[in-house]
Amino acid sequence: MSGGQSAGLLVYRVRDGGTQVLLGHMGGPFWSRRHAGAWTVPKGEYTADERPEDAARREFREELGLPVPEGPWLSLGESRQRGGKTVRVWSVEGDLDPARAVPGTFTMEWPRGSGVLREFPELDRVAWLSPADAEEALVAGQRVFLERLARCIGDGRPPAVPGR
Repeated sequence: MSGGQSAGLLVYRVRDGGTQVLLGHMGGPFWSRRHAGAWTVPKGEYTADERPEDAARREFREELGLPVPEGPWLSLGESRQRGGKTVRVWSVEGDLDPARAVPGTFTMEWPRGSGVLREFPELDRVAWLSPADAEEALVAGQRVFLERLARCIGDGRPPAVPGR
């Protein structure tokens, strides 16, 4: 997949003096037995007629089935993924219960070449991870957002970028 643009929202919380981020484990048969590099920021594609912030909000609700936390959004910028897609991410502080997530689904032929269409969750697990655990778990092209978040919240709260 080349080109393309996605927008996402990285929710974080501070617990017992440490930061945690809310990530989703990618669903479907390809990712089912993988951990390292198989987690993602809730995100999705958008087109030129949609504001990236609106897409990030929409995709968060669709992928997790949870409300978007209220509060100021911090821009974490963009990162170009291996496949050529550009991902733009914001962050917001919130404290959601991953057990309440109701992920959206997608349909694909499985097993490949069988002609059988099956439905899979977009995310099969949602969890709070420490930055160290998230570093290993996240797909490589999204790890930069952890570094940027740490810079933003490390020495107090910076001015927020509106996300609405």
